[in-house]
Amino acid sequence: MKLTILGGGGFRVPLVYGALLGDHADGRVTRVVLHDVDAGRLRAIARVLAERAAGVPDAPEVTATTDLEEALRGADFVFSAIRVGGLEGRADDERIALAEGVLGQETVGAGGIAFGLRTVPVAVDIARRVARLAPDAWVINFTNPAGLVTEAMSRHLGDRVIGICDSPVGLGRRVARVLGARPAEAWVDYVGLNHLGWVRGLRIAGRDELPRLLADPVLLGSFEEGRLFGADWLRSLGAIPNEYLHYYYFNREAVHAYREAGRTRGAFLRDQQAGFYAGVADPAVPALELWDRTRAEREATYMAENREAAGAGEREAEDLSGGYENVALALMRAIARDERATLILNVRNRGTLAALDGDAVIEIPCLVDAHGAHPVAVDPLPGHATGLVCAVKAVEREVLDAARSGSRAAAVKAFALHPLVDSVNVARRLVDGYTAVHPGLAYLR
Repeated sequence: MKLTILGGGGFRVPLVYGALLGDHADGRVTRVVLHDVDAGRLRAIARVLAERAAGVPDAPEVTATTDLEEALRGADFVFSAIRVGGLEGRADDERIALAEGVLGQETVGAGGIAFGLRTVPVAVDIARRVARLAPDAWVINFTNPAGLVTEAMSRHLGDRVIGICDSPVGLGRRVARVLGARPAEAWVDYVGLNHLGWVRGLRIAGRDELPRLLADPVLLGSFEEGRLFGADWLRSLGAIPNEYLHYYYFNREAVHAYREAGRTRGAFLRDQQAGFYAGVADPAVPALELWDRTRAEREATYMAENREAAGAGEREAEDLSGGYENVALALMRAIARDERATLILNVRNRGTLAALDGDAVIEIPCLVDAHGAHPVAVDPLPGHATGLVCAVKAVEREVLDAARSGSRAAAVKAFALHPLVDSVNVARRLVDGYTAVHPGLAYLR
């Protein structure tokens, strides 16, 4: 099978390839094609993959290209993890938003909207090319904002594009672990949008154990979300929110922490990865060793400002090992081999949540087989969660409209309607600021 990785020069690609190296069953990926617009980054990641595959029998063959159509032609699976504008663009998103006193995180609030506005046109072009060059391929989207981008691509690929994220998987794993269960044996009742969801139950042998967790302050304080949100707030919600909801529930504290930080997350990653790619360009430098050190630092500092604002401490060692690569491999395996699996994925709603239309992409447990991902029926969300989901989905629809029409007014509306942007005037200044620095937003008029 041929797997094409778009954004193949990206820093996290070795995680995906590493997961493939451990898969030796029939129907596995035998060829990996890396595509990127940056030939230097492609060479760097190809070096890391070569060192990682050394001594592994039957390791998938790796080729690299800057020709998108060559990369897509004949693909069985396409893994999309592109970053339009690079990390410099992310750093600009954060800086411009924080200057207006609002959040600039890459998937939440003003930063997420800006990232979506410049990413959606590129993602739509990719979807159209996949439909033409590899009509039988399955697209696995990890490009952020993952739910929004998946919905944009689904308008051209239907259910053959599926969005993935490691955040719900990590949350479910932590909750199961605290309750003394093996994650593989637990059913996680999770629902929402990407980076905007809640664990509302965790069933072990048919019994919901979440009430036991919510009633125990010691257990609640023993894992990351418990420390991040606080036991009292979790009991009030009656659920465990995705960590990204910290930006909503503690927005002032998060914005203050980000403004007080020496540099934003995007600026940190930009500088860190510049050092990595420069280092790997030297053939005398062990590429895999440098990648491992850089990744460990990256994972340890994830959402550091939020944890500092909440007094949540350092990340648990078990949470420093990534996870989205395992979701991607499990999804590919289930489809390619018709091995039924249950995964939390970003798929079209199809009536699962009554508050949203059928084409809205949501994040929800799905049964996966050779025919794709099938959302599992869930109970309605409580009013406060429904309101937030509907508000953010409305913003996503304005982003899609702006990307389709080139309407500057729709872009302003997207910013102004977001719960974390509190002024139409701020929304207008944000659009002015982003269009001034991002060539990818020149289409807005």
